[in-house]
Amino acid sequence: MNAALDRRPAAAALGELRGAARAIGESQRPDGAIPWFEGGPWDPWNHAECVMALAVMGEAAAARAGLDYLQATQEPDGSWLGGYGNALPMEGRLKIARVAAPELKDANFIAYPALAVWHGFRLTGDLKEARRRWPMVRAAIDFVLSLQHPEGDISWCAEAHGGPLDDAILAGAASIYASLGAAIRLADLVGEPSQAWRLARARLQNAILCAPHRFDRTGTPRSGFAMDAYYPILAGVMPWMAGLARLETRVAPFVEQSLGCRCVLGEPWFTVAESSELAMALVRLGRHRQAQALLSWQMAHRDDDGAFWMGWQMQEAIFWPQEKPSWTQAAVILATDALHGATAACGVLTAD
Repeated sequence: MNAALDRRPAAAALGELRGAARAIGESQRPDGAIPWFEGGPWDPWNHAECVMALAVMGEAAAARAGLDYLQATQEPDGSWLGGYGNALPMEGRLKIARVAAPELKDANFIAYPALAVWHGFRLTGDLKEARRRWPMVRAAIDFVLSLQHPEGDISWCAEAHGGPLDDAILAGAASIYASLGAAIRLADLVGEPSQAWRLARARLQNAILCAPHRFDRTGTPRSGFAMDAYYPILAGVMPWMAGLARLETRVAPFVEQSLGCRCVLGEPWFTVAESSELAMALVRLGRHRQAQALLSWQMAHRDDDGAFWMGWQMQEAIFWPQEKPSWTQAAVILATDALHGATAACGVLTAD
């Protein structure tokens, strides 16, 4: 995964992603919601990722509308109901069916808007805006931590908590760890206490690093999923040396030269979003050349308008599914910002 380091000005690197930003904007509904695609599912995680990407690309009004939508639709208990898009069937061989997705209170999804609010503050320095969003963040994090077990892990969704299907997912737990970090920084910023959150975050980190038996307890092994391999690195859960070791032992088998990161080990499917997230994990470890190589390979996976396809099926040599989700565009934008340092928020996902 060798490449010469791209030394273009950061603004030029982002400028090449106008097509991706346009695709997110076209997905956004008049009420501010950003679903996966027109007629597709909505969830607060992918929505928040898109809000951050719009902000990076200078689309401040659209990003603000996205945060307004989150604030307006938050449940009284601090949660959001999100469509579980991964459960959607295919319509034929190439498209995802436009049917209603099962709705769940996913803990990782509910925690993630905290990162979008912190990202917005890092980008603009607008303390008044951060204070306005703070009650939403506080309620969401309190809800998520109500699902934490004494061992430190957090149930993946409220509906399963305490029942026979209760389980924790490694990638989701790592993402919650990152969201908790953003929430704690926001608490410090607005002068609110955060000691309970700090203790909960430390317990979660300990579960991720020292209690593997608390994950995948229901018998569905996830060791073959790329996100479970790289997310503990991306989220900053692991010390630097441990992250490097994990990169070589767990993550490297997912990477195919000149293509990107496989979604599932052994499957001939490479996704732009996973490749972009892995690039951010590499940035966190200081592996900028490798990150640049991964991102450069993704440039071949765009349509004529500059929007990125979801992924590439290597055996059939086709884009598959033939979808261009909003969150795929967002992942490339955020990874490009992280690599090039284009904005004041470039380190929120990789260095904070």
